[in-house]
Amino acid sequence: MHILIADDHRLIVEGVKLKLAELDAATEFSVAMDMDELRQAIRDENPPDLALIDITMPGVRGNQHLAEFIEALPRVPVIVLSGSEDPALMKDVLAMGVQGFIPKAYSPDVMLSAIRLVLSGGVYVPPMMLQEGNGHAAPVPAVQMDSHASLEALEERLRKLLTERQVDVLRLLSQGKPNKVIARDLGISEGTVKIHLAAIFRALNVRNRVEAVVASRRISGL
Repeated sequence: MHILIADDHRLIVEGVKLKLAELDAATEFSVAMDMDELRQAIRDENPPDLALIDITMPGVRGNQHLAEFIEALPRVPVIVLSGSEDPALMKDVLAMGVQGFIPKAYSPDVMLSAIRLVLSGGVYVPPMMLQEGNGHAAPVPAVQMDSHASLEALEERLRKLLTERQVDVLRLLSQGKPNKVIARDLGISEGTVKIHLAAIFRALNVRNRVEAVVASRRISGL
């Protein structure tokens, strides 16, 4: 396995490498410490199997580096590893198509569990996110789509609210796939994906991609 760590703090990089070696003793790591090195990693002939990318690095402007990476390597799972615990930031980057957001304040074991979830096809959402507009914390479960049995139970319940095609779109959305990848996997246009997403948001009474995934988990009762 090849894992890219994009972070400008050497101590963080070495700590993450040490913990992630538990995934597989043969795991290989590459490191990007600024935007130029991240772009070199994107162009590398040996792309990573997973990327852990910090929000702030030298040469980075906003979240553009995440968008650039996802556009160039849409099949590589991306996890944001950040010192920020801002719920609005979490929602923004998850909506971009990253598969997880891990605050650096979390324990190494939580990080490892979240990465295992993402590698198995799931999306990791931090267990506590602030409700918008009121400043009070509310528990939000991590999104786990790696269990085949859980996925079947979820789809059975969602079919009562959504069409079969909308369930397909939501399933791929829950895997963190962007619209263009969903369109390609289902053999439909991106415009049709957007129409399905609008219908899903209405049916689940949510406003964005992250809320749709979380709502689907609550509906499942799992």
